Amino acid sequence: MSENKKTGGCLCGAVNYNFNESSVISAHHCHCKDCQKSTGSGKATIVIVPEEALEIVGNIKFFTVTGTDGGHVTRGFCESCGSPLISFVEEMQGVKFIKAGSLDDSSWLKISSNFWSSTARDWSPIDESLHSFSQNPES
Repeated sequence: MSENKKTGGCLCGAVNYNFNESSVISAHHCHCKDCQKSTGSGKATIVIVPEEALEIVGNIKFFTVTGTDGGHVTRGFCESCGSPLISFVEEMQGVKFIKAGSLDDSSWLKISSNFWSSTARDWSPIDESLHSFSQNPES
């Protein structure tokens, strides 16, 4: 395995994935209410990678919602243990969002910004050292 290869997976080990670090587009904290509900926390930290750079082994169950801005957000999780692993926006073809907490080693991550700072909870505030978008960044 290449030193540049990053790996991750679910809690029970039924689903694993990998991608090259050099393929990472960026990483962000999302404080939208859907991410809060889907993680059971104040935010989701996501790593954006091109779809073709991501290799997934195992079965993922998907659930799709219509986001506040009208986009269709699909979240994938292990069908056995329920670990959140991946998400994508149907209107943003070609990229996937890896849940940073599912990485085997996330020490290399550099977070670029906060999304949806307008709905961040007081008990899980935004990282003030990062650029923040009130909602989704403009495409």
